[in-house]
Amino acid sequence: MLFLLMQSNLYKRYSKMDKIKWCAGKKEGLSLIEPNSDLTNAYIKKAEEALESMRVNIIKDWKISTAYYTIYFSLYALLTKIGVKCEIHSCTIEFAKKFLKDYFEESELNFTEDSLKARIDSQYYIDRTVPDEQYHKMMRKTPEFLVKCKSILIKLNEKKINEIRGKFQIASNRK
Repeated sequence: MLFLLMQSNLYKRYSKMDKIKWCAGKKEGLSLIEPNSDLTNAYIKKAEEALESMRVNIIKDWKISTAYYTIYFSLYALLTKIGVKCEIHSCTIEFAKKFLKDYFEESELNFTEDSLKARIDSQYYIDRTVPDEQYHKMMRKTPEFLVKCKSILIKLNEKKINEIRGKFQIASNRK
């Protein structure tokens, strides 16, 4: 966990473009892979399962975690369709903020970031609480986010995927 916090603090110091370079420079960070529809479908299934778990859970901390993973898996499904791999959650979100802003409102992308923070606070810290407003927002907006990501998957055609991959290559200085 300390490693994640150190990475997170270093990550926060970079500008938006530099964050993409930082993420692309990390072993577990952003990298191009072959687009994979089987993997995309598997992540959508994981998102749906996390959403179901969120709905049946009664413990607030676990509802927050499963809500976040619904959001994350939904977003990661988009990355796999584009052909991007990333094991650093903040980098996955940064990729969306930089390269998927045509598909999301800024408030939706901020919601993903706020949800990551809520998940970390509730999962790793005893002395931190997630404000009720954020908790209720996650419970309300998480199903909508999954639906939105499914609709984006339908809109992402080969031309748009290649455009996004090209922009990422330029931003990460990898050709």
